[in-house]
Amino acid sequence: MTEGEILRRILARTGEARAAVIGPGDDAAVLRASGDTVATTDTLVHGPDFRLAWSSGYDLGWKAAAVNLADVAAMGAEPTALLVALAMPNATEIGFVEALADGLRDACEALAPGCAVVGGDLTASATLTIAVTALGDLAGREPVLRSGARVGDIVAIAGELGLAGTGLRILFDRFRDGAGEPLPVDPADLRPGERALLDAQLRPAPPLALGATAARSGAHAMMDVSDGLALDASRMARASGVSLDLDPQALGPDIDVAMTGGEDHALLATFPRGPLPPGFREIGRVVAGDGGVLLGGAPFEGRGGWDPYADWDTHAG
Repeated sequence: MTEGEILRRILARTGEARAAVIGPGDDAAVLRASGDTVATTDTLVHGPDFRLAWSSGYDLGWKAAAVNLADVAAMGAEPTALLVALAMPNATEIGFVEALADGLRDACEALAPGCAVVGGDLTASATLTIAVTALGDLAGREPVLRSGARVGDIVAIAGELGLAGTGLRILFDRFRDGAGEPLPVDPADLRPGERALLDAQLRPAPPLALGATAARSGAHAMMDVSDGLALDASRMARASGVSLDLDPQALGPDIDVAMTGGEDHALLATFPRGPLPPGFREIGRVVAGDGGVLLGGAPFEGRGGWDPYADWDTHAG
């Protein structure tokens, strides 16, 4: 199929963005905003970021939207639009592309109603690559930065910790051959509850609406937990010139996976003392320090978190 034919198939499925004055069809989209605009980008590459043996086209579309929109929400903005660039091998089937478009649309509708794909690009590549730029409207508010945490703040989380990491562990432990190459997931091989853990990895559902809620509620700092709580909390601590002391009792029974499992896309925030907004729960306090992460008052010594340059095992699948 030609680029134009593929593009028409995609745009017939992706929906309309509420903020779009001019949508797909011109050289660029035009969006209406009532405040400063937040912009972020993320790339999913076959191999280090996903395995086709484990992810469907729909999964990839959903995840590509969710992980980018989480960064918008973490700034306290309301997601408005996505720009999506697809670089695909020539052998890619149109049904896969349509399913990917469906995943993009459904993730936007479920997680950020009114947000949709407003443009992008198509090209050919030996490696399937999905590059997404997400935009958001601060609606007149100031952005919530990771550098705003203050000594005495409550450290809080919205969303789950460790589920996506556990799902990834299941995939790596049980759905690979002897050489390490990924094998398709047979539903008959899943134990009770494991489907939900795989979905947390393959189709994350971060609490995007709570980003703007946190901003309106006076959050001092916020960020998306994408690479593991320990690593991302250390980033917030360093940026703010403080330390975060996390309560092990608030992290659940598997502290290691809660601290180091990535891709949950929960929202980590700090608030002044007082009631937390609905959807957030307390997991620690901001204390004086030099950018460290403490667990029950002692320095956390565990593994840092996901690093694609250090952790990719070179298999694609």
